[in-house]
Amino acid sequence: MTSRQNPLNVAGEPRAFFGRRSGKRLHRGHDQLFRELLPELEIALPEGVLDPRALFENPKKLTLEIGYGGGEHLARQARTHPEDAYIGCEVFTGGIAKLLQAIDEDEIGNVRLFTDDALKLLQKLPDAALDEVYLLYPDPWPKTRHHKRRFVSPLTLAELARTIKPGGKFNFATDIEDYADWTLAHILRAPGFVFAPGKPGSWHEPYPGWEPTRYEQKARREGRLKSFYLTFDRRD
Repeated sequence: MTSRQNPLNVAGEPRAFFGRRSGKRLHRGHDQLFRELLPELEIALPEGVLDPRALFENPKKLTLEIGYGGGEHLARQARTHPEDAYIGCEVFTGGIAKLLQAIDEDEIGNVRLFTDDALKLLQKLPDAALDEVYLLYPDPWPKTRHHKRRFVSPLTLAELARTIKPGGKFNFATDIEDYADWTLAHILRAPGFVFAPGKPGSWHEPYPGWEPTRYEQKARREGRLKSFYLTFDRRD
């Protein structure tokens, strides 16, 4: 486990990398899923190390998605690869409800959920526990004084490097060029990762099999027509 102190807010409490947890009140169907389905899927952190593979039946691959939004990408991946296991981290109740609905309607059985700060989960995982991690369209916290709340930081990258297997992948997508530059600058200083961009401009090409999330669709409607799809390899 890392010995580095987590960042603190002005009250001396651990700083969260997210904003609000809830928006509109959940309608009856979603509220029922929160009461009945979420307890079956929600990950409770133990006092010691969490063995994520114990949550599933002999998965071929274990993937973590941090901040899955409405869960479109996570649900699609889980449906397409039933032999693999997926953990989704999200704190916003509306997004959790949407993913719970997809899991319920499509009878998806290879997803578990963590509903608090993803850093807390990472710090409980054993070394080399994950095959792949996705961080798709995270909150860019555009104001300079809020940059410290961006998820990508030396602390989180150290935890990702520790928990991703050698040869595994960290995928990061954003439509905000400043956040792409921020992430590349941090990755280049992170000893655990390697960035091999391929041909010029290839980082604007979506991942294989990619389908736009609702956040990407919103970006296009708002005139942000270019995204960055970056993949970083965990150094062997």
